[in-house]
Amino acid sequence: MVNLHSTAVVDSRAEIAPDVTVGPFCVIESDVVIDSGCQLASHVVIKRGTHLGRDNQIAEGAVLGGKPQHLRAGEQVGRLRVGNGNTIRENVTIHCGLRPEDVTRVGDRNLIMVNAHIAHDCHIGNEVILANNVMVAGHVTIEDRAYLSGAAGVHQFCRVGQLAMISGQARLTQDVPPFVMVDGGSSLVVGLNRVGLQRNGYSQDQIGELKAAYRLIYRSGLSWRELLDQLRAEFPSGPAAAYSSFFQDVKRGLVRERRRPSTANLRIYQAESEANAPQWLRNAG
Repeated sequence: MVNLHSTAVVDSRAEIAPDVTVGPFCVIESDVVIDSGCQLASHVVIKRGTHLGRDNQIAEGAVLGGKPQHLRAGEQVGRLRVGNGNTIRENVTIHCGLRPEDVTRVGDRNLIMVNAHIAHDCHIGNEVILANNVMVAGHVTIEDRAYLSGAAGVHQFCRVGQLAMISGQARLTQDVPPFVMVDGGSSLVVGLNRVGLQRNGYSQDQIGELKAAYRLIYRSGLSWRELLDQLRAEFPSGPAAAYSSFFQDVKRGLVRERRRPSTANLRIYQAESEANAPQWLRNAG
């Protein structure tokens, strides 16, 4: 039987596993599913259309599945899907999808710290860490094991690649490639996330390949088309292959490197191949 505090308000149409704990003054609306092992502290609000997987820990004051902060958000909105084993701390807000067919997704074993916000239609991977006061706008994708430090902000439609490390108060308005670090002061890339790679079991050979790919991306001066072709040719497999895959969907551009060596000739695109360059590169030129 559900461990339900007497002051909690739970809609009779919610589906809650028998071993779930619901603390004081929680509100659980209709069309909610909460799977086994979840624990809700006091004053948690679970809005309709939310599905919590197994073994999630939800701290005081969190609001999950809230209505998107969008002028086009109508009465009929989308859903929120949260995976398994997540820790969601105090006063976190995660909004549902904007349209009825849209879904905000949070994967497994993520740590979302105090007062962080995840907007509508975001896709958060697995083992992601969002520190205190991180702000994630709508339609953002954050890949597995990325780390966003305190008060970092992510512009709508941006992507953060796997195992990227974002320093505190960074302002991301373009895509962050996998495995890199972004400085909080400049909001620019400052190298590979070496510590994160080592802690996650990447070998020295793999890190060496990532370093070579990083230099190709940021210091070769290749045009966009040349860069994509060379990445595919030189790194067809292994961790570095993630770069060419990630770059296929770049729409807002890539965060630039903070240090640009004087020997690099950074050609945004070649005039003869302008028609093949992405729109954001043509605009930059």
